[in-house]
Amino acid sequence: MRILIFSFAILFFSVANVVSNQEQDSTLQIIHVNHPSYPLRPKTTLSWEDSVLQMQSNDESRVRYLSMLASARQTVPIASGSQITKNPTYIIKVNVGTPAQPLLMALDTNNDAALVPCHMCLGCSSTTFNSTKSSTFNNVTCGSPQCSQVSNSNCGGKTSCHFNLPYGNSNVSANLAQDTLTLANNHIPNFTFGCVNSTTGTSLPAQGLMGLGRGPLSFISQTLTLYNSTFSYCLPNYKSSGFTGSLKLGPKFQPIQIKSTPLLKNSRRPSLYYVDLKAISVGANVVKIPPSAFAFDPNTGAGTIFDTGVQFTTLVMPAYVAVRDEFRRRMGKATVSSLGGFDTCYTVPITIPSITFMFQGMNMTLAQDNFLIHSTSGSTTCLAMAAEMDGSVNSVLNVIGSFQQQNHRILIDQPKSRLGVAWERCS
Repeated sequence: MRILIFSFAILFFSVANVVSNQEQDSTLQIIHVNHPSYPLRPKTTLSWEDSVLQMQSNDESRVRYLSMLASARQTVPIASGSQITKNPTYIIKVNVGTPAQPLLMALDTNNDAALVPCHMCLGCSSTTFNSTKSSTFNNVTCGSPQCSQVSNSNCGGKTSCHFNLPYGNSNVSANLAQDTLTLANNHIPNFTFGCVNSTTGTSLPAQGLMGLGRGPLSFISQTLTLYNSTFSYCLPNYKSSGFTGSLKLGPKFQPIQIKSTPLLKNSRRPSLYYVDLKAISVGANVVKIPPSAFAFDPNTGAGTIFDTGVQFTTLVMPAYVAVRDEFRRRMGKATVSSLGGFDTCYTVPITIPSITFMFQGMNMTLAQDNFLIHSTSGSTTCLAMAAEMDGSVNSVLNVIGSFQQQNHRILIDQPKSRLGVAWERCS
């Protein structure tokens, strides 16, 4: 069984000069692209069933991609918009260049390189960044430290740094560049990003990505002196009617009382936020799952990560089957049906009050809104999780998706090497 994608991406690189040595903090509002107020919402709308199937197809590409990777308090609007072409995501407003050119970039916690669609880009949307109109734009040269940090960099006899990379089902070709980036009122000069020249496929968000991964070229790494590698986010429900989610940058405004679990390091996939998932309970019952289903193994990429680019949590097959079967057992003799990749759907009220992910040192208890998805009419309700098929490139990786994270404050505190979770209503 497969999952659905509502990516929430924003990507970046390493910067030579950050605003100042003084620690600053920012809060950025989050909106999902499935929300009706999203400005790029297409005029035509999909049925609930077709929308679910399309999200599921997008998630398959996203999960495959993850496997390949082995001091004012400011606010910027981010909301849940309707589907953007075939790339539903969580987005924030970012300004690039001087004078500033606004872009609605997708947030992506497990990617590094910022990808900005540039003027005359082949395969990009109509909204692009025009570098010729920015007085602070510069191409990064081949001999620069930043160029050596880019995967698949290829100068090809040119002076500027060029690279190619896969993103989901897309192939991206870009030049490495620098310009001033503005989030809220914080100006970040010489911010390094990929100026996209061409793209194929449908995975790259229309107005680019901003990466909140922990690799050397990520936004968090570039703004180390500004935000101290600390941030948190609260994702609103993807049907939320307002700009209610938030991304908080820097340690100053983070929750003081929050349960947390250690972050694990995988040198082969340094950008991913691995954690130690120990068990899962359905209602009051801890499901019998073999420990090997959750075991962390840097050599194979096995383990569990938090990701904002996958919509619905996907579990390795043994874990998913065990959770699904316990869910069905609790539903008794109610008739079970399927919808696309969801194999556990009902037309009667669900009686299971909660599902809990049990991590080392922390439990994350999900209310029904975090593990059930409903049809528009309310006649069909499905368990909003999925399994990755045995033998696939992704068969060893558990992904805690954005649907399960909605209305929780997720804290990434790299100096203390921890990931925290606290319930917070932001829809």
